[in-house]
Amino acid sequence: MQIILIIVRALPPPPTPGGRAAAAQTGEKRMFVQASGITSAGSGRAARRVFAGAGFLAFLAASPALAQTQGAAGDPNFLTGLFAPSRATLLGDMGGLRTAIGRYGFSLNIVETSEVLGNVSGGIHRGFDYDGLTTMTLGLDTAKAFGWEGGSFNVSALQIHGRNLSADNLASLQTASGIEAERATRLWELWYQQEFLEGDASLKLGQQSIDQEFMTSQYSALFVNTVMGWPMVPSVDLFAGGPAYPLSSLGVRLKAQPAPALTLLGGVFNDNPPGGPFDDDSQLRGAEKSGTAFNLNTGALFIAEMQYTINQPAMGEMTAPGQSTGLPGTYKLGMWYDTARFPDQRFDNTGLSLADPASSGVARTHSGNFSVYGVADQMVWRPDPDSPQSVGVFARLMGAPSDRNLVDFGVDAGVTLKAPFHGRDDDTVGLGYGLANVSGRASDLDRDSNFFSPASPIPVRSKEQFIELTYQYQAAAWWQIQPDFQYVFNPGAGIANPNNAGQRVGDEAVIGIRTVITF
Repeated sequence: MQIILIIVRALPPPPTPGGRAAAAQTGEKRMFVQASGITSAGSGRAARRVFAGAGFLAFLAASPALAQTQGAAGDPNFLTGLFAPSRATLLGDMGGLRTAIGRYGFSLNIVETSEVLGNVSGGIHRGFDYDGLTTMTLGLDTAKAFGWEGGSFNVSALQIHGRNLSADNLASLQTASGIEAERATRLWELWYQQEFLEGDASLKLGQQSIDQEFMTSQYSALFVNTVMGWPMVPSVDLFAGGPAYPLSSLGVRLKAQPAPALTLLGGVFNDNPPGGPFDDDSQLRGAEKSGTAFNLNTGALFIAEMQYTINQPAMGEMTAPGQSTGLPGTYKLGMWYDTARFPDQRFDNTGLSLADPASSGVARTHSGNFSVYGVADQMVWRPDPDSPQSVGVFARLMGAPSDRNLVDFGVDAGVTLKAPFHGRDDDTVGLGYGLANVSGRASDLDRDSNFFSPASPIPVRSKEQFIELTYQYQAAAWWQIQPDFQYVFNPGAGIANPNNAGQRVGDEAVIGIRTVITF
């Protein structure tokens, strides 16, 4: 028990079931590091706690005595089985708590994601930030609880802490981390799902974060950058980034599997979790700071997706060892439509350029907004069907109208290698790429600004690109350590550096480490 207390105090707050992140709203930008690179004391201490805790756990992992597997009851006790392959969570059965609530159909999941990221070149400042996310999820199986077959209830909460490197130092569109968000303790999801037709269909009702089911990619989930989770187009083109981490919206989702290889998803959700205007829609607006706004007074977001799998067993079926089904893949095609009104990127409500001194300053609005997207995940190599080693590739493309959207095209793609080294079957290394293309209408506004104000020219925005190299080290079944490197080309698609108006923000090299602990 004494060592448990040491571990908890050595690490920053608890864990998260890694939501796939929307781009964080910047809001008030309080700088964590000055140009000198000297960090603030509070964030520096938080960063040191991350490394101290990781080092202590690594020391335990290296001890052969602590790697022994089983306790007398088959469940490893805290010390002797801490790094046993059978131990899926750091706290195990929590002194019998998980078993006790499991008898009544409940399950409890707690995950802490902590990271330190910093830019060593480029940006508007240089330095490092610590940020973290604790996610707690409580589930209920209604069949176990009171005999109602096919039902499940889910409630989850987020505790977001630390600072946002992208807002403080980078000014990038494709933010460096998928967990970056405004600091808050908030309700995340609250829904009930009912399966029917023997599990071939399900209906989900309640507060939902749509990034958990729509537009997802199996292989892109490895990476740290935000757009590898929640794509660039909805992150900047929907109100507050849409109902995706750290936000959610009331809605209904229908899922059906009419054929073993075909799955259909469709849903309608409130399009604007905070409920504010497009240019003033902070994650912390009103009751949305706690995730309890439950807004129903704005537009509706309709979304539909078709998923097709190849060389994969059907739902509920298994493939026997040695039986090859070929290299598996998943392909998705989808679209979303938002019924709200969206501001034009160039013209005001009188038809003049918003850069024209005679402009009203009020943007023309357009009825509705939409996007079409495709996602592909494909394993392209594995030495044999029973080998843990494999190579997978992924790509996700999304387009939207230019007149009402800052970004009209986005793509993320990459390659991953599982089991890169002998004896490291659960490790994964990946190389990814992302692109955000600023719409022609938004670029034309920059040109208009230069025409009307030739004495104060600004750069014309075009596109932002990044590459990411990452390695996910599985230190234990409940613990991942992930060093990460990103390089951002043309940050902000070429915006001016606020510290030097005559220059663009310089290309950025970002390094850091993430640790994920499942309690």
